[in-house]
Amino acid sequence: MPSEHHSSRRTHSKQAKLRLFRRRIHRAKLSLLARFDRLLPKESQRVFVLTLIIGAVCGLAAVAFHLSIIWAERLLIDAAVASPSRLWLGVLTPVIGAAVSGVLLTYVAPGARGSGIPQVKVAYAIKGGRLPFRDIIGKFFIGVLQIGSGASLGREGPTVHICAGLASVLGRTFALSDKNLKRLLPVGAAAGIAAAFNAPIAAVTFTIEEVVGDLDQTVLSGVIVAAAIAAVIERAILGEHPVLTAAGSYGLRHASSLFFYAVLGIVGGAASLAFSGSLLSLRAKISGMTSLPEWAKPAIGGLVTGILIMAAIGLLGVDGINGGGYVTLSSALSGSLTLKVMLALCLMKFVATIFSYSSGGAGGIFAPVLFIGGMVGGVVGLLDMRLLGHEGNEVGAFALVGMGAVFAGVVRAPITSVLIIFEMTGSYGLILPMMISNMTAYALARHFRPIAVYDALLEQDGIHLPHSGRGAGRILEEMLVADICRTDAVVLEADLTIDEAHALIQLHEFTTFPVVDADDRCIGMITEMRLRRHKAAGDGTRKIVEVARRPVIAYPDQTLSRALYQMDSSSARQLAVVSRDAERFIGIITMSDIVAAQVPALVPHDLTEAPSR
Repeated sequence: MPSEHHSSRRTHSKQAKLRLFRRRIHRAKLSLLARFDRLLPKESQRVFVLTLIIGAVCGLAAVAFHLSIIWAERLLIDAAVASPSRLWLGVLTPVIGAAVSGVLLTYVAPGARGSGIPQVKVAYAIKGGRLPFRDIIGKFFIGVLQIGSGASLGREGPTVHICAGLASVLGRTFALSDKNLKRLLPVGAAAGIAAAFNAPIAAVTFTIEEVVGDLDQTVLSGVIVAAAIAAVIERAILGEHPVLTAAGSYGLRHASSLFFYAVLGIVGGAASLAFSGSLLSLRAKISGMTSLPEWAKPAIGGLVTGILIMAAIGLLGVDGINGGGYVTLSSALSGSLTLKVMLALCLMKFVATIFSYSSGGAGGIFAPVLFIGGMVGGVVGLLDMRLLGHEGNEVGAFALVGMGAVFAGVVRAPITSVLIIFEMTGSYGLILPMMISNMTAYALARHFRPIAVYDALLEQDGIHLPHSGRGAGRILEEMLVADICRTDAVVLEADLTIDEAHALIQLHEFTTFPVVDADDRCIGMITEMRLRRHKAAGDGTRKIVEVARRPVIAYPDQTLSRALYQMDSSSARQLAVVSRDAERFIGIITMSDIVAAQVPALVPHDLTEAPSR
C-alpha cells in the first residue's frame, strides 16, 4: 500500500509539472503574439513577414533534411554494402530500417506515412491549411531513417510535407485568420520544392498545378517570394551546382530524332501507367493483409529493395536502387551506361519503388520516377543511335527527355515536368523534344487513367477532394445540408467575455465556435485563433460578440452544392446551419463533412478498396 501511495503521488506530481509547463508555454506564446501584433498591426503585414520567414525556415529545413539523409545513407546502407558481410547486411539493413520506421509510423506518427503530397492537398482543400506538428517531426526523422537505410524512395515529397507543415505551424502560432492560414500552406510547399530540387521556377508551377489547382493571384506572390528565398538559402549552403550533372549542353541535333522522341512519349506514357497501376494495386493488397501486423508491413518493401540493391551491385556493378539514385542517373545522362544496364536498372528501380512505397513507407516517388524515366529515355536513345547512326551523346539527351515524360505521366503536372528538368540539369536546349514527349505521355496517361496518382491514393484511402472526381456534382445536388449537419457543435453565449470563452474552448478540440444570443439565434462565428489574438492584446474583458465575425449561414433544405458554393465564395470552411423561420441555430456543416458525405457513393470502379492509412 505505501508503495502504491508513493507511486500515485509521483504520478500526480508529474501531471502537475506537465500542466505547469504547458501553462508557461501558453503564456509565452501569448506574450510573443502580443509583441508580434504590436509590431505589425495589419494582418497583411503579418502575412508578408511570415512569408519571408517561411522561405528562410523552409530552406534551412530542406537542407537539414537533405544532409541528414546523406549522413544516414553513409552510416547505414553504404556501410552495409561496403562491409565484408555485405551480402547479408545489404539485404538486412533496409529490412530493419523499414521495420523500425513501421513501428514509428504505426504508434507515434501515423500521419507521416507516404510521400506527403496527398496530405498537403487534403490540408489545403479540406482542413483549411492545418497540418499537425507531430506529423512534420515524424516525417523528418522517419524519412531520414527509412531512406537512409536503403528504401527506394525520394526526399522531395517529404520535403514538401515538412515545409508546408512548418508554414502551417507558423501561421497558427501567430493566430492568422483561416483564409490566410490556408494561403500559407502552398507558400511552404513551394519553398520545399524549390530547395529540394534547386528549382524555384518549377516549384511555383508545381504548387499551382498540384496543390492549389488553379491560378490564385492572392497565393501566387507569396509562392514566388518563398520559393526564391528557399532556393537562395539552399544554393548558399549546398552550392550553385544543379541536382543532376549533364554532360555538356544537349540540343536537337537531328530532325530525324523527333520520331523517336514521339516514340519516347508513347513508351513513357505506358511506363507511367504501369507504375501508377502497380503502385495502387500492390498498396491495396498489402493494406488488406491481415496475417501481418501493420508495423511489419514496410519490412516487405525493405526485403525486396535489399535484394535488388545487392543484385544490381553484384550483377551490374552499379548502384542507384536505393534512395533517389541521382548519381547513377547522372551516368545515364552522360551516356555511359549500356543498354543491358539501363533496362535492368529500370526494372529493378520500378519494382523496388513500388514495394517500398506500397508497403507503407515514409518517402516520395519524385526521384524514383525521374530515375525510371531517365533509363527509359536512355534505352530509346540507344535505339535512335543504332538505327539512325547518330552519335553517342544523343543517349543523354533522350534520358533527359525521358525523365520529364514519365514524370508528366505519373504526377500529371505537364508544365512542371518541362521546367523541372531544365532547372535540375541546367540544360535548356531540348524544349521541342521535351514538349513532344511530355505532352504525348501526359495525354496517353490521362486518357487511360483519368485520375492522377495522388488523387487516386487519396480515393483509395476513402478521401475524395472537392471538384476532383467523377459523380461529385450529382451527389452534391442530391444530398441536403440536413443530411450531414452536425448538431454537437460547442456553442458560445454572446455575453461571455473573451477570457471566459478562451478558458472554455480549451476543453474542446474544435477550432471555430458559433456565437448565439438569448433566443438561440446565431449572431456570429469566432475562431480559437481570433480569441487567442484578442486575449494576447489585453482584450480579455470584452464580450465575444464584439469581436465575432458575421456568420455564413446555410439552411437545412439547401443542397450540398449550394453549401459548397457558399464556402468557396466566402472562403469559409464552416457554415452555421439555421432554421428558415426564426433563424435559430441548429448546427454546423464543414468542408470535411461534405467530403466525407461523398465517399460511400464514389467508390471508383478501377480502384480496389483499401483500409484508410
